[in-house]
Amino acid sequence: MSASPPPAPSKPEGPALPEHGHSPEAIARRLGAGPAISYLRDWVYGGIDGAVTTFAIVAGAVGASLSPQVVLILGLANLLADGFSMAAANYAGTRAEIEDYDRLLRVEERHIEATPDGEREEVRQIFAAKGFRGAELEQLVGLISSRREVWIETMMSGEYGLSAVRRNAGAAALSTFAAFVLCGSVPLLPFLADLAGLTLAPAAATGTLLTALTFFAIGSVKSCWSTRGWLGSGLETLVIGMGAAGIAWAVGALLHQLLGTGP
Repeated sequence: MSASPPPAPSKPEGPALPEHGHSPEAIARRLGAGPAISYLRDWVYGGIDGAVTTFAIVAGAVGASLSPQVVLILGLANLLADGFSMAAANYAGTRAEIEDYDRLLRVEERHIEATPDGEREEVRQIFAAKGFRGAELEQLVGLISSRREVWIETMMSGEYGLSAVRRNAGAAALSTFAAFVLCGSVPLLPFLADLAGLTLAPAAATGTLLTALTFFAIGSVKSCWSTRGWLGSGLETLVIGMGAAGIAWAVGALLHQLLGTGP
């Protein structure tokens, strides 16, 4: 009886493919386009807050045994008013960051004009903290301080931890508002069906399920820009959102018992 041939050796796994090309042409195109400006945090912030706050209001109203019509009115009012409020606050906050960057930029420009040796020493200490020493450090200080724009950008980054990439305040606000309204409308969808005869209990149960799925979806999608897995990120967002909704429902139910609100 002949022996079976030995199994073929498995091929060793190679390194993971890079996210973008590294040919000189590809690098030139990517760097020439400039750094991408991300509004991910605005979408995530607006989406989570929209679903949390709207569903919290819905849960509180359901806990107080209010009618589906009242729940819908309260939810829609919050959806638009709170969405606009968040967008306006994000716009103002982003504008404040831009203005603060401009203020510090002018400070560094004045310091370079008035005390260039002191600013060179700051560059020297910044890069000494990164491990550069001796002639290599002095050469680096000389190169950076020979180009004014590079010098200022280095100080903004090394001294203040600020990037030269500017976010657009209007785009940040619009992203927040769009995400807030899109995700915040989910808890209200079943109550719109009340016009077709759906009662409070089925609408509340359906809204809870849809909102839970929305929380999980937001967290899962967020993991595409994270090192975390989609399941853990989705469950984390789900727990945060449903926790807020549970608190609102408990408060509504308690007030209903204490004050006798609703039917």
